[in-house]
Amino acid sequence: MLPHIWTIEPFGEECVCVQSISYSLLCKWFRSAVLPLDKSLETVLLFRDELKRCSVCGQPFRPGSNRAKYCKSCAAKVHRRQKTDSDRKRRLACGQLESKKH
Repeated sequence: MLPHIWTIEPFGEECVCVQSISYSLLCKWFRSAVLPLDKSLETVLLFRDELKRCSVCGQPFRPGSNRAKYCKSCAAKVHRRQKTDSDRKRRLACGQLESKKH
């Protein structure tokens, strides 16, 4: 396979694509410049064995522990809802809130 050659526009110099002559699928530039900007792509490419699917949205995410069930964006919403329900239940038990009567 011949290496891909790119032309750098402002200078007119030719540059060989490292991806085409490297044995690695991901070159150093891609790992350091592109992947940190796209967390979902980084997770899929680098942490394939460690992936879990979010129980709410189904997106793949890298868990911080073996108990994680939600991605970061869904976790905040779910935990807020769980705390609200817990507080409401505690207030009902203490008599601070009256139960709804029809």
